[in-house]
Amino acid sequence: MSAGFEAAQPEAGHRLREARLLPWSGPEGKASYLISDGRGGRLSRLADVAEATRLDMGVRLLAHAEDMLPDATETQLRFLAERLTEALRDILRVAENQELRTGGCSCHA
Repeated sequence: MSAGFEAAQPEAGHRLREARLLPWSGPEGKASYLISDGRGGRLSRLADVAEATRLDMGVRLLAHAEDMLPDATETQLRFLAERLTEALRDILRVAENQELRTGGCSCHA
C-alpha cells in the first residue's frame, strides 16, 4: 500500500468483522469507520464512550430546552435550535450505528 501503510491482518482464530460507523466524522465531514475483530479494542471503547456522551448530552439539552422555551428571546431560540440540531444529528448517527451493528432498527423494539 502507499505511504508505508499495510492493512492489519487478523490473528489466527480471529476474523475481521463489518465496519463500525464511528460517532465522529473524518476529514471534510465524511463518515469514519472502524474495522476490528470485535474484541473491544481501545478505539472501539472510545467510540462507545463518545456515543454514550452524545446521548447523555441530548437528554440534558432537551431538559434545558423545555425549561427555557416559555421565556426565551429570539436569539436564545436560534441558539437553542442550532444546539438541538447538532444533538439530533449526533443521536441519529448513534442510532444508525446501532442499526448497522444489530442488523435492524432497535428503535422499534
